[in-house]
Amino acid sequence: MTNHHVYERLVRVTSSENVLVNEPLKNHTYTRLGGEADYFVTPTTYKQVQEIVKLANHENIKFTLLGNGSNLIVKDGGIRGIVMNLNKLTTIETNGTTVVAQSGARIIDVSREALSDKLTGLEFACGIPGSVGGALYMNAGAYGGEIKDVLESTIVVDPQGNLLTLTADELDLEYRSSNIPDKGYIVLEATFSLKEGNYEEIKAVMDDLTFKRESKQPLEYPSCGSVFKRPPGYFAGKLIQDSGLQGQQIGGAQVSLKHAGFIVNKDEATAQEYIDLIKHVQATVHDKFGVRLEREVRIIGDDLNR
Repeated sequence: MTNHHVYERLVRVTSSENVLVNEPLKNHTYTRLGGEADYFVTPTTYKQVQEIVKLANHENIKFTLLGNGSNLIVKDGGIRGIVMNLNKLTTIETNGTTVVAQSGARIIDVSREALSDKLTGLEFACGIPGSVGGALYMNAGAYGGEIKDVLESTIVVDPQGNLLTLTADELDLEYRSSNIPDKGYIVLEATFSLKEGNYEEIKAVMDDLTFKRESKQPLEYPSCGSVFKRPPGYFAGKLIQDSGLQGQQIGGAQVSLKHAGFIVNKDEATAQEYIDLIKHVQATVHDKFGVRLEREVRIIGDDLNR
């Protein structure tokens, strides 16, 4: 449900080209799933982010931050209120051995920038599809590295619209988690502390990781990446494979034949089909092995029959 007064105020904060009404969120998620957002707003400055948060508070309107949608399922009923996306905040700058990146930049691009400046430490991120903000949100990691290893500080907006600078320690970074969701922070930029390295060596590591990713992951179909966290002592993909679930399909959603830890949108799936398949996988693995698979992917939004 949209309200002309709220639309006018959002346009005043940013501009009409940065405020879309009833925008289909499947246009903004890696799974290509999701209903409409009442207002889809793409601010271009930190001040605009603060103003939009304050506006949502003042109007008592629901507010949701959407990253680049790589580790996310938006339900078929979409999201009410204001959905803010920071994909216009993408600046990456290097200063000595420090790289400062805005939250809408892709963490892959930050790792490439580090490579071009002969800086080592972010090689692990060369295959992570998320944004910088999303990478901090879940302390993203791969191939033995994680954000926690290289993050120095961050600038965030709190739920009241205040700008805060925090050290990495203040984010309680742990395996695939941080306090960002609990505190309601919106990440605006991150400062990474890297080390000088050898261009050819850094590139060789990144090429190797890219090859591993492309050969093992089902990048030919839309997906949210790795669906489940790694259960202690096991690998989620192997448990799913050993449960005979590979290739299993509900509607257009399928457990990937290439990597069982992925669920792909093979054929115009709905979000509900995707979610039903996740639950089916969890139930089957629990029945067979007594292991509870915990979701790594976030599910947000309303059901269709709201």
